[in-house]
Amino acid sequence: MSLSRSLDLPALGRVDTLAQELALLKNEGKRRIAFLGSRHVPVVSIHIVELIARSLAQEGHSIITSGSQGVNAAVIRAVLDVNPSLLTVLLPQSLDRQTAEVKDLLGSVLHLIEKEDNNDLPLPMASSLCNQEIINRCDQLICFAFHDSETLLSSCHSAEDMGKVVSLIFFD
Repeated sequence: MSLSRSLDLPALGRVDTLAQELALLKNEGKRRIAFLGSRHVPVVSIHIVELIARSLAQEGHSIITSGSQGVNAAVIRAVLDVNPSLLTVLLPQSLDRQTAEVKDLLGSVLHLIEKEDNNDLPLPMASSLCNQEIINRCDQLICFAFHDSETLLSSCHSAEDMGKVVSLIFFD
């Protein structure tokens, strides 16, 4: 007599990830949450990004992001409004490489890290290195991207491979 299985068990590698996700949900401690995302974002989506970042900062979580227009700027504005000490911004290159608008926004950031050594690299390569360092510093990654955002999708895969909790939200 054979027994039928009414419930498929997840793969062993997935069990570890599930356990980690449940532990994070149960843990009432503060987390280090990274935000990555596209520079080109629909206006309605900017408000959603700001709402999520503001809510997480109000809960007291540390927020890390990069410095650019779009998603990163929305996160920076939201966290600065709540508690500037919770925000760390890691730039892919030096501050001099940023637009005037972003430089003004970054002027209020207490924890700003510049990567001047990457100034000679093309921006996509410098951004990829920056994203990797951001992922190394976080417990959880929230990423806003388009389906063709290769650098961001690669960063999400890297974070998953490292066992980070990843929330990937698509604009399209």
